[in-house]
Amino acid sequence: MIKRVCVYCASSDYSDQVYLNAAYRLGEILAEKSITIVYGGGSAGLMGMLANGALSKGGKVVGIIPQFMYELEWGHEGLTELQIVNNMHERKELMMMNTDAAIALPGGSGTLEELFETITLKRLGVYLNPIILVNIKNFFDPCIQLLENAVIEKFMDERNKLMWKVVDDPSNVLEAIIASPVWTEESRHFATLKKDK
Repeated sequence: MIKRVCVYCASSDYSDQVYLNAAYRLGEILAEKSITIVYGGGSAGLMGMLANGALSKGGKVVGIIPQFMYELEWGHEGLTELQIVNNMHERKELMMMNTDAAIALPGGSGTLEELFETITLKRLGVYLNPIILVNIKNFFDPCIQLLENAVIEKFMDERNKLMWKVVDDPSNVLEAIIASPVWTEESRHFATLKKDK
């Protein structure tokens, strides 16, 4: 049962409307299923649209924002809960904590950094839950190609490609979470590719 998810996304108001609409719709979908959203706490861009979409349906939205961002007035004031933390590292840790899945909408370096850290932690058997990339306008295609190339070039195991699922629309996110293969700490045995001695 999916109760709480972490969502990574951008804070730019200048991105294409199709991205903003997708974030809003994802918020609506999650709220309609009574799934709590944990995200970066921002009010602008996809962050704000995600939160507003969920709140429009009576959903629960928890924002986690570093102190310096809060002082810059980047925080969303209408959330169910806004947690102010010391730094970006603490923010990421709390965003993932006690969630049933991690979802990545398109975004910039911060979104990609959060996504890659989550993939890394899953590879190491630390984070075991589904990771879903919402590939609006094929935004994540270069990222997916890069990860697959890392497998081809033997920097990652073929089984690591099971760590994430890709959907092209927010309406497919919940189905992808449910369909994600079980991942366990056993993945640590192939996290590092070693030759037999």
